[in-house]
Amino acid sequence: MFYWFLKFIALGPILRVIFRPTAQDLDNVPETGPAILASNHLSYADWLFMPLTLSRRVSFVAKAEYFNSPGLKGWFQKHFFRGSGQIPIDRSGANAAEGALLSAKQVLARGELFGIYPEGTRSHDGRLYRGKTGVARLALETGVPVIPVAVIGTDVVAPPGKKFGRIIRPAVRYGKPLDFSRYEGMENDRYILRSVTDEIMYEIMRLSGQEYVDLYAARAKEESKRLEKDAKAAEGETKKAS
Repeated sequence: MFYWFLKFIALGPILRVIFRPTAQDLDNVPETGPAILASNHLSYADWLFMPLTLSRRVSFVAKAEYFNSPGLKGWFQKHFFRGSGQIPIDRSGANAAEGALLSAKQVLARGELFGIYPEGTRSHDGRLYRGKTGVARLALETGVPVIPVAVIGTDVVAPPGKKFGRIIRPAVRYGKPLDFSRYEGMENDRYILRSVTDEIMYEIMRLSGQEYVDLYAARAKEESKRLEKDAKAAEGETKKAS
């Protein structure tokens, strides 16, 4: 009930009035039955705007830290994230991927929508990065369709490293459902998993218009930070020399 309270009374109307998000091809999302919504990931605001455009509930996995913080703030945070459709997952352990997969299967088994970000983390520069194969494994093991989704403009509303940017109209584009039943029983073939994932990422790229980089987002972030650190160090050496 808290999910619908947030969406239609407490939070949703405010977001609709201020940002006026738009949605394209909503008819690609089934009115009933399970489906995987595979989206690009530009901002922490993505999980707010994408479900806002749908009449159905969407569940995601979220960091366990959001659910076990101490104090009054932690209590409110836990109930907010749980009530808004987030499922806690410990991403620090070796079995994090399996835990996320199990949670996703439970959501889909109930005939609901499960949202996933194949990149694994937010893009730091607006480009689309290589997808992790968890989305392919989930699709093949459950047999449910994958709907590619492109969220556009959320990195302007809430840029990386900032809580708020500026007000624009975010857009959400829904692609046609992808059926991977031809790969039934091949969920342990890593080449098939990569092929399926790349097909999903291609559709997301086509919908979003983003430049694609065949590199994992987390690795790209690390490389960007290293280059920035080296540049600052070089600048410091230049100042000393002068």
